[in-house]
Amino acid sequence: MKVIFFGTPPFAAETLRYLLEKGINVVAVISKPDRPKGRSGAPSPTPVKIIALNHRPPIPLHQPPLVSAPDFAATLQGYQADLFVVVAYGEIIKQHLLDMPRLGCINVHASLLPKYRGAAPIQRCIINGEKETGVTIMHMVKQMDAGDMIEVAKVPIPPEMTYGELEQSLLEAGKKTLLKVIQEVGAGNVKRIPQDHTQATLAPKIELEDCEIRWDQPAEAIHNLIRGVNPHPGAWCYVNFRGEKKRLKILRSRVQPYQGSDKPGTILPGGALLIATGKDALVILELQLEGKKAMKADDFLRGIPLHDILLNTF
Repeated sequence: MKVIFFGTPPFAAETLRYLLEKGINVVAVISKPDRPKGRSGAPSPTPVKIIALNHRPPIPLHQPPLVSAPDFAATLQGYQADLFVVVAYGEIIKQHLLDMPRLGCINVHASLLPKYRGAAPIQRCIINGEKETGVTIMHMVKQMDAGDMIEVAKVPIPPEMTYGELEQSLLEAGKKTLLKVIQEVGAGNVKRIPQDHTQATLAPKIELEDCEIRWDQPAEAIHNLIRGVNPHPGAWCYVNFRGEKKRLKILRSRVQPYQGSDKPGTILPGGALLIATGKDALVILELQLEGKKAMKADDFLRGIPLHDILLNTF
């Protein structure tokens, strides 16, 4: 069975690596174009591109600006692939490509569909305080993340787990489930489980402004935001640091019960970096002040007295 793999970020790259190790016949790889990175602005290869080119022998790689452009269809058709496998590719694939492979197109989505359709399912489920998520392998249709399901692998979300940690757990579950599905497709045993579209929710892309901390929210909601966007883009707030307005990233936190009436954003006494919120308080465990490296809160406080910092909602 000949497979064409579509993917771009590290999640997709590690999935591709696993499939190749397990002997899946990937005849071509499609990834988004390289993007400028760093101060030099030099193009940086996508993680999937690196896997494809480092394989021995290298796998044919294509990086079209638009994969569904009419002039690229002939290139894909030339491989006579039986199956397209799409993992975090970064572009909606149009119907004329979905109709191309003999056995169809399947997609890996990092949520328990129909919940959290869209670009940021991992971050959004943590931000919303979910206790469980998973990976869904589905048949692809033109509508985003709406195709019939094939297999689902569930993954728990412990209360301190970050986006980066959950992504790794989902990767481990997803790549094994995907391999099973590819084998089922080849054997003609693939399932179709319709989604209940009335239960669908959306997980739009995380923007930088979505990550701003509002101290008048409950501590639990702030804590979920912090871990839901760690390691990137990172939850942040403005602080008044020695008379200058600076951005402070909060990387890790812990909720602490608190019944006081202090204004949200007030740094509470007690030695730790404890912040009053709309409900309870938040202990800051790890942070990064603009222009400085990330550090534990204890180390931060040893170098910067609390009276040098004022939290503000601006």
